[in-house]
Amino acid sequence: MAVTTPSLAFPPLSRSGGPAANPDNVTPRCIRFAFPGVPGVHCAFQTRRGGISDGPWAGGNISYEVGDDPAAVAANRAALAASLDLAEWVEAKQVHGDAMIIDPEPVQLAAALAATPVAQADGLATARPGVGLVIKTADCQPILLAHESGRYVAALHAGWRGNRIGFPQSGVRAFCERYGFPPQEVLAVRGPSLGPAAAEFVNFASEWGQDFARWFRSASRTMDLWTLTRHQLAAAGLLPERIYGLDLCTHTLADDFFSYRRAATTGRQASIIWMEG
Repeated sequence: MAVTTPSLAFPPLSRSGGPAANPDNVTPRCIRFAFPGVPGVHCAFQTRRGGISDGPWAGGNISYEVGDDPAAVAANRAALAASLDLAEWVEAKQVHGDAMIIDPEPVQLAAALAATPVAQADGLATARPGVGLVIKTADCQPILLAHESGRYVAALHAGWRGNRIGFPQSGVRAFCERYGFPPQEVLAVRGPSLGPAAAEFVNFASEWGQDFARWFRSASRTMDLWTLTRHQLAAAGLLPERIYGLDLCTHTLADDFFSYRRAATTGRQASIIWMEG
């Protein structure tokens, strides 16, 4: 099932090409999502709107690793956490791999604002209420997972390399094995990311190989990463009706999202899942 938001009604842009940074609009804007029938689990997909960063990072950039002013990044993080009422969050140093950190120690907000990734990994899972699991993206797919009971959540960072090594499947498997439930009891939502028309791969044969040919359009030299991820989640055992997607292309929607494909020097937006404390 796809969840599409066709129109994002946010404030106008500044001349720098990003959302206007002003005292009345400093809170980063998020798209909220709730899994049907799952109590107490919250998902937030940040846009670039709001925030105080300027230049190529204009808006709510939350990454210290892209050249932005650290003071602006700290302010953006503080505003984002406050808007979601989060006192603790966890983030990893994402490396386009398949490592999961299960039950990481949560980081108090003051430390989180200063950027303290727990380790290198591309997936996080927790059974602790009140802890936000944070994925940072600018085209890659954020995949948020929840158990139907609302007692366990996970977050995956899946770039195209993650798709190629099957991280959506292995991430789900690690989540289920740790907490002892079948994948049929898991729900997933894929956040804004590089859409099918924008995911160009001119070296498909060497980068992907024929095992992925069914998702490649040779005429446009593009990959349908959204459908591939859905396929991989279903292959992991998720029920098709429990796989959701926000079909918003980060490359196309320049006013609303950071995109590395569109501009190599750019910010990162957060995708966060947490359980009520």
